[in-house]
Amino acid sequence: MTLTTTTESSIRILELNRPEKRNALNDELIAALKAALHETDGDESVKCIVIRGAGKDFCSGADLSALQKIATASLEENLEDARSLGELYKLIRNVRQPVIAAVKGRALAGGCGLAIACDLIVAETNAKFGFPEVKIGFVPAMVAAIVRRNMSERRAFATLTLGEEMTAADLYNAGIIHAIADESDFEATLAAITDRYAQLSASAVQMTKRLLYDIDALTFDAAIEHGAQVNATARMTEDCQRGVARFLEK
Repeated sequence: MTLTTTTESSIRILELNRPEKRNALNDELIAALKAALHETDGDESVKCIVIRGAGKDFCSGADLSALQKIATASLEENLEDARSLGELYKLIRNVRQPVIAAVKGRALAGGCGLAIACDLIVAETNAKFGFPEVKIGFVPAMVAAIVRRNMSERRAFATLTLGEEMTAADLYNAGIIHAIADESDFEATLAAITDRYAQLSASAVQMTKRLLYDIDALTFDAAIEHGAQVNATARMTEDCQRGVARFLEK
C-alpha cells in the first residue's frame, strides 16, 4: 500500500508509504493521493488534512521508474504524465479543508512541490527542500506556478534555476513555512495547529480558503466584489449565526 489513511478525531492523515524509496512519487502513489483527497473533500466530519511521509523523508520527488518512463515516452505520453501530477497540485488547492504538509527529512523536486502546494507547511528544523531538476537538464515546470505564487519573482527564479538545497529556516524566513520545530517538539507543534482547526468553524475556514485562491486572478475591484459575495453568504451559515448570537449574549 503506497498510501495509508487514518483519521484522528476530525483530522485526516495521508501518509506516503514508500519509505524504502524515500516516498518517491510514482503513478500508483499519485493516483492514491488524488483518490484520498477526493474522498476527504466529501467528508463533512474532516476539518483538516495532513500529508506526511513514512520513515525519514517526506518525499524525494519522482522515482527511478518515473524517470525511465520520461526518457522513453513520446511528447504526448509525457504531457499526460505531467498533467497527472499537476492535477494533484490543483486538487490540494481545490479541496475544501486546509491541507498541511508535515515535513521531516527531504522534500525534493516534485516532493518539494507537493509540500509547497499544501496550504501550510510544518517542518522539522533539519528538513531539506529544493528543486534539483536543472542538474539533470530537466525543468521544474509543474511547480513553477506554485513557487511563483509563494515567492517574489527574483527569489522564485533563483530557487528554480540554481538547484540549490534550502533549509527549513531558509523557507521559514521567506514566509513559505508556517512553523518549524526540533524533532522532539515536532509532533506537538503539528498537533497544536491541527487542534486549532478542529476547534474552528469548518464553514468559515473552508470559505476563506476558497476565497483566497479564487481572487488570485481577479482585479482588485473584482476581488472586493467577490469578497462581498462570500461575506454575505457566510452571514447566512449556521456557524456564523451561532457565533454572532454567542457574541451578543456576552
